[in-house]
Amino acid sequence: MRICVFLSAADLDDRYTRPAREFAELIGKAGHTLVWGGSNVGLMKVVADGVQEAGGKLIGVSVDFLANKARPGADEMVVAADLAERKRLLLEKADAVVIMVGGTGTLDEATEILELKKHGRTDKPVVLLNTAGFYDGLEEQFRRMEAEGFLPRPLSELMHFAAEPADALAHLEAGRNAG
Repeated sequence: MRICVFLSAADLDDRYTRPAREFAELIGKAGHTLVWGGSNVGLMKVVADGVQEAGGKLIGVSVDFLANKARPGADEMVVAADLAERKRLLLEKADAVVIMVGGTGTLDEATEILELKKHGRTDKPVVLLNTAGFYDGLEEQFRRMEAEGFLPRPLSELMHFAAEPADALAHLEAGRNAG
C-alpha cells in the first residue's frame, strides 16, 4: 500500500518524534511505501528514515521553492511547481492518507482530502493520528460540524481517528483487506 503522510517538517520533541518513528517503522516492516512531502528535515526526515531503515520505499513530492531540502536517496522524487500541484500529486500517488502532527500546511492538506471525500471525488481511507492529543480540539470541531449538520456524510465515512500508530496502520490494512 502507498501511504501518504501529511506532517510537519519542523524539528519537534520526543512526544511527537517517537510515535512518528514508530509509525514509520510499522509502514516499512509491513512492506508499504511512504508518500510524503519529500523534505529531509524535521519530522518528515524522522518518518522517511524510519520507513527506509525498516525496508519500505519512499516516494517524495517536493515543491520548487523547497527542492533544496528534498531527501537524497528516495526511490522516487518529484518536484512540483507549486503547493496545489504538490497536493494533487501526493494524493494521486497514494492509496491512503494519514494526517500526523503539523501546522497550517498539514491542515491545508488534510482539509483538501476531506473535501474530496465529502464530495465523493475519492474513496481513499483517511486516518487522523492524534499523537499526544495534538488534534483533540480539531476532533471536537469535526464532531460538532457533524452534530450540527455541516457534513453531508457521517464523519466516520470521512476519516478514522487513531490515538496510536498501530491503530492507524491496522485501520488502513483492515480497509484494504475488506475491499
